[in-house]
Amino acid sequence: QVQLVESGGGLVQPGGSLRLSCAASGSISSINAMRWYRQAPGKGRELVASITSVGSTNYAEFVKGRFTISRDNAKKTVYLQMNSLKPEDTAVYYCNADILPYGRWKYVGCWGQGTQVTVSS
Repeated sequence: QVQLVESGGGLVQPGGSLRLSCAASGSISSINAMRWYRQAPGKGRELVASITSVGSTNYAEFVKGRFTISRDNAKKTVYLQMNSLKPEDTAVYYCNADILPYGRWKYVGCWGQGTQVTVSS
């Protein structure tokens, strides 16, 4: 069974920083793209950033220049460094990855349980 577990959320003041981590575990053959999404109260889930298996990145306009996505393939972990945080960044942040389990022939999309980020003074 494949699992994604996020960590690193919390309460931070405006202008502060947080680093989120998401570790994949289980019977994994390979991991393709990894992504961070977020969902604010009363809003839909939106893509924040993505990174391919070779490190190519993409960002939503609202986080460009402030957030950085990275990954450690050996640790099967993706990170989201969030700087210059704003109150509107408050949301539950979810990790998503395209994972090929051992014994399977097709990648499956997997989600973490989410971690709360609150930006408030």
